[in-house]
Amino acid sequence: MYLVKVFVTYKESVLDPQGEAVKGAVHRLGYEEVEEIRVGKYFEIKVSPSKRSIKDSIEEICDQLLANVTMETYEYQILTMEEV
Repeated sequence: MYLVKVFVTYKESVLDPQGEAVKGAVHRLGYEEVEEIRVGKYFEIKVSPSKRSIKDSIEEICDQLLANVTMETYEYQILTMEEV
């Protein structure tokens, strides 16, 4: 079995209003040195070995469901359960 960690964030060219709100709150706490905060989504997917490539399956899932590829980008890590 494999554990896939997927991270989805807005593309750099897309305004992140939630990240801006968090940055404002951080500044109000006195941390003016914080220049940028980007908010994203994190998914953990457990996958059993199959005839399909895990990489291909994860990319299809991300493209079709987890990320809006027009506005978001994603990256992932595939770990064996022994690595976890």
